[in-house]
Amino acid sequence: MRAVLTREEMGAADAAALATVSHETLVTRAGTAVAHAALRMLGGAYGRRVVVVAGKGSNGADGRVAASVLSRRGARVRIVEAAEAPGGTELPPCDLVVDGAYGTGFRGSYDAPTVPAGAGVLAIDIPSGVDADSGEAPGEAVRADRTVTFAALKPGLLQGDGPRLSGTVEVADIGIGFPTPRVLLVDDADVTALLPPRPRQVNKWTNAVGVAAGSPGMEGAAILCTRGAMAAGAGMVRLGSPGDPAAPWPTEAVRMHLPPDGWAGDFLEATAKCKAVVVGPGLGTGEAVAGQIRAVLAAVPVPLVIDADALTALGDAASARALLDTRSAPSILTPHDGEYARIAGSPPGADRLDAARRLAASTGAVVLLKGPLTAVAAPGGAATFPDVLLAAAGGPALATAGSGDVLSGVIAAFCARGLDVFEAAALGAHAHGRAASLGPSQGLVSGDLPRLLTELLSSLQEPDRGGDRDRGAGG
Repeated sequence: MRAVLTREEMGAADAAALATVSHETLVTRAGTAVAHAALRMLGGAYGRRVVVVAGKGSNGADGRVAASVLSRRGARVRIVEAAEAPGGTELPPCDLVVDGAYGTGFRGSYDAPTVPAGAGVLAIDIPSGVDADSGEAPGEAVRADRTVTFAALKPGLLQGDGPRLSGTVEVADIGIGFPTPRVLLVDDADVTALLPPRPRQVNKWTNAVGVAAGSPGMEGAAILCTRGAMAAGAGMVRLGSPGDPAAPWPTEAVRMHLPPDGWAGDFLEATAKCKAVVVGPGLGTGEAVAGQIRAVLAAVPVPLVIDADALTALGDAASARALLDTRSAPSILTPHDGEYARIAGSPPGADRLDAARRLAASTGAVVLLKGPLTAVAAPGGAATFPDVLLAAAGGPALATAGSGDVLSGVIAAFCARGLDVFEAAALGAHAHGRAASLGPSQGLVSGDLPRLLTELLSSLQEPDRGGDRDRGAGG
């Protein structure tokens, strides 16, 4: 997992580093790293034209060091003071603009100068005008092709306008250390390292998942959730849809009969051997259904993924806390922005990390806030390190009906395979997003995701499987 430091945390890390290393040394290291990135973008230095926009702070100092290095390599470098390059100003003709106007300490609005046609843009630490924490860019911020950031990623590079304006981001190690960060970004290596392989003595009940989902007209939600769980390693899925609606159910799912009303007890009995449970996709939002959902949520004795209509049944944050505090096992809430607003009483806002933290603290559950940047927060708050895990692998292709139903099944299967609920939610979101990236850029539908997920997980866990891979004991 990759560290992500807020503006405040980065400031503390800088201050700690200055106790042992001079500011001049850090600036030299940072500027040299920027120069090397510029050389890679230019394909060399001799005869290339570079404009460095330099502010008065550390970013400007970094830019001036980069200018010196590039000049010694043969580039024709011109330094433009940031105060002389407001919005509307056109920079001199060049091959590359190095943006060192403002860094992570910037707050407010910035209108960047005009970049000459054909020139690339390299930002130092974060594009000028982008908020380092929220990623908001209320003015006409710098749009970079590449950003060199120092020590660790910043939240503003991952959310809001940050990803659109930062281009390719690389982290340069300039010798600034930091304690265990509160925020980490999940990547493929974490799935390989942390997701337990299915052992040789596995049977179908070892990683069984129970699913309460679907209703007449909403059978697809149940099907997608079930297929997501199976693709992520659930050896058995016990599926219940109240009223037994007709649908081409997955052949491998074991369906249980649930009456239209008063079905909570039957569902709990049928899923007693399951290691994790999903409740919510497509169940409906009527009060009678909501009452049954709440009865199930209170009584399930294993990790529980609360999604879609089950989130509605929870009510507001106080009601959710009162119900979930009665549980003996942990819960995961998986809201999108609209569901978040209904529970929390207001939209998440620009800082999704902070929003996920607030809802986790008020409900006592792990909260997975879905979005282009998915933030997963643990309920322990500042007492937990880390307390937020991020998944940034998703993209526009996932903005399709039913993708969240697949995700809830994936997370439940990861819980059933033995992951802690906090990690299961984050790794599930990452794998879900990465699976989508393997599919078509246009026209991806949620039904494609389970197959893509099996391909992804098989490739990531291949080193553990080997030539004489473990074989399960079957039924």
